[in-house]
Amino acid sequence: MVAVMRNTFSLLALLGGLTLTLSATSAPQEEAPQQDPSMILGNFSVSLAVKDIKASRDFYLKLDFQEVGGNIEQNWLVLQSGSTTVGLFQGMFEDNLMTFNPGWDKDRNTPEGFDDVRAIQAKLKERGIKPVMEAAADGQGPASFVITDPDGNTILFDQHVDHPAKIAADAEME
Repeated sequence: MVAVMRNTFSLLALLGGLTLTLSATSAPQEEAPQQDPSMILGNFSVSLAVKDIKASRDFYLKLDFQEVGGNIEQNWLVLQSGSTTVGLFQGMFEDNLMTFNPGWDKDRNTPEGFDDVRAIQAKLKERGIKPVMEAAADGQGPASFVITDPDGNTILFDQHVDHPAKIAADAEME
């Protein structure tokens, strides 16, 4: 059933896609401020807080997801279908969250010149977004920070690799 009403919009979000239908005749909206388009957030995934990891795994396997990481005995798995990544976590956090992994592409490869999690955190703080949990600004290794959007949704930035400068320095030493 699709209903499009004047001055309303419908939003359908599915794993792996977003469809937006707009129909509006109201006054023009204020333009969003231009942001630095160069910030690279890394691989995106949805992290689901599940009650029964085996039942959840079986469900997503029926949707043609494949296990690509994790350890079911430790109550966490990473599943993929194409470019869509879903993490299943039992007993690790209360609510679902969005996760960005700076320094990783969808195949957990580290692209050259990625934006370090601490640089992303600093840019977001400059833009007025205050982290709920901060990464140490002076670190060189893996780190993470957490923000919430205006609706209370949790967004985790979780970097599993060293700072890009450290990776480059280590490569020169080899």
